[in-house]
Amino acid sequence: MFKRHKLTIPINGREISFETGKIARQANGAVMARSGETMVLATACANSKAAEGIDFFPLRVDYQEKFSAAGKTLGGFIKREGRPAEREILLSRLIDRPLRPMFQDGFYNEVQLLAYVMSYDGIHTPDALAICAASAALVISDIPLIKPIAAVRMAYIDDTFIVNPTLEEQKKSRLDLMIAGNDEAILMIEGFCDFLTEEQILTAIEEGHAAIRTICEHLLTWQEQIGKPKMKAEIKLPPSALLKEIHSLSAEKITEALHIVEKEKRDEAFSAITAELLEKFLSQESSYTKNDVLYGFKKAQSTIMRQMILKENRRMDGRTTDQIRPIDIEQSILPRTHGSSLFTRGETQALAVCTLGGETMGQRFEDLNADGLNRFYLQYSFPPFSVGEVGRMGSPGRREIGHGKLAERALSMALPLQEHFPYTIRLEANITESNGSSSMASVCGGCLAMMDAGVPIKRPVAGIAMGLILEGDKYAILSDILGSEDALGDMDFKVTGDSQGITAFQLDIKIEGINLHIMRAALTQAKQGRIHILNKMLDACPKSNEQLSQYAPRIETIQIKPSKIGTVIGPGGKQIRAIIEETGVQIDINDSGIVSIASNNQEAMEKAKAIIHHLTAEVELHKVYKGRVTSVVAFGCFVELPGGKEGLCHISELSHTRVANVGDVVKEGQMLEVKVMEINDRGQVKLSHKVLLPAKQHA
Repeated sequence: MFKRHKLTIPINGREISFETGKIARQANGAVMARSGETMVLATACANSKAAEGIDFFPLRVDYQEKFSAAGKTLGGFIKREGRPAEREILLSRLIDRPLRPMFQDGFYNEVQLLAYVMSYDGIHTPDALAICAASAALVISDIPLIKPIAAVRMAYIDDTFIVNPTLEEQKKSRLDLMIAGNDEAILMIEGFCDFLTEEQILTAIEEGHAAIRTICEHLLTWQEQIGKPKMKAEIKLPPSALLKEIHSLSAEKITEALHIVEKEKRDEAFSAITAELLEKFLSQESSYTKNDVLYGFKKAQSTIMRQMILKENRRMDGRTTDQIRPIDIEQSILPRTHGSSLFTRGETQALAVCTLGGETMGQRFEDLNADGLNRFYLQYSFPPFSVGEVGRMGSPGRREIGHGKLAERALSMALPLQEHFPYTIRLEANITESNGSSSMASVCGGCLAMMDAGVPIKRPVAGIAMGLILEGDKYAILSDILGSEDALGDMDFKVTGDSQGITAFQLDIKIEGINLHIMRAALTQAKQGRIHILNKMLDACPKSNEQLSQYAPRIETIQIKPSKIGTVIGPGGKQIRAIIEETGVQIDINDSGIVSIASNNQEAMEKAKAIIHHLTAEVELHKVYKGRVTSVVAFGCFVELPGGKEGLCHISELSHTRVANVGDVVKEGQMLEVKVMEINDRGQVKLSHKVLLPAKQHA
């Protein structure tokens, strides 16, 4: 009944396996991928026919982490997995990006890829496994994928690169790199690192691609053994005669339009050409469709633009391939924010805002590994007016979440340590104009906004987006790409860092991949552009402001022993609430015993610090304290000491003369100065008042 097939591939001393024929057999393709005890189910389904009039490839990709996979359930009121979490959205994009260019041109049937984490061992992370599983599901299906792809994660520990590191190894790594490709070339990379060099990144990619080739070769063999015949009949492309005719008729006008520097006028010229072509080819007796004509026009536009760049070294806006657009920077543009910057590069503009606060301002998250708090986060928004359009407003889309996370991770490497700067940092990247690489404008603007807010960053970080035109053996790398160069070109390669090293990179390829030679050239040219942009930033803001905004809260930290955290918090939070109510400050305590106190009132902050110090201080031998008498007994009195501890001052230690009645010398509630004389093995404290009195003086 079950025709099960299993494929096992050795990678880096471990194994990954793929199994099909047991689960989800009605899908076009379904695979359960496994590494250790982590298992991901991936399915691929396609409609039998394309929708009428569609002119794009409708690919839907969703990734979901089942909390039951790790023996957990969601912590909130609703226990069922619902709207995708940020991590799930980011991983959906990671699956989508390398697979999309590998589908056959002219295939417009809707395709849906679903990936579920069904088992998670806390050791082998499911990210790269999910990309491989989705690829395997497509490989054995009848959906026309050109060739298999695969993905691995790379780490860098003690000068050694590690393929598919465990979760613990990832925590020690200076590099977090996800790389996807086929047996010949790289299709996608996304990674973050602690200012590694270009050569170190290239070495990581080279070693990762060797593992990818191994997986792809096994998947290709598997396809030959058990794969279904592909849906070739569903591939529909316009007639080649139409494409040639469109190119011949429009080439001269397209060339003229491509030489118009101003974007708005250039777009008007292209719209006029489009209208002429539609009018000519969509007559009543014509068998061509609107989509055929638009496809042909886009092909002609792309071909002529690429020739202009390769032959003339000239781009649409008049720049050469390595030129950066004009940059304008204005700091402190919003007077009541903690920090702000308006970063404009050509027709791309980001209004960045930095807000500082205590731990309660942190962004909480929950995933298969743990729940926690991010003390630094960047939120990116892309309103429709930024490209002069009318559009939907609402919760951020996948693109906004992906761009925001890229900028956030790029800047996180430059942040000061928490003990040096105990603030939660929230960055907003508001894109107010866009024509190419708004995510890199977010990196530059976000860095400048933090510097304006007085965040003592380790080193400033800039970002640049690179493009590629590849025709056979000839290629041109484009610095600081326009939106149209992204759409019509072959690559979108974003790189962030400073003159010494890289903090983040993201590569998407529109063709069947690029080799390391081209990537090395792109990284070298990106470094030159990045340094140029960074110098412009430093001209506008040479260093972080030394003073915080008058509107930002002041935060001070004190270190207490972790064993004293419960003392400060009190039963059910009673003690910490009392301190907050009495002083009006905000107090946050982490698991390591760092207490953050936030307030705009210095007197209130000092009062709160004194209370916490009193609650947590350790009683020291021979030290003098002034404490409240908590009770009076026949043999002496008990005195409250720092840390909530009590000590006994015996009746004989109250005065140099004999005391008949303790109540004649001290009263309950009065403050009494005492010296610690002894702390025994049981922690009991013996005190003396008389040693602090002059000789022969009555108490």
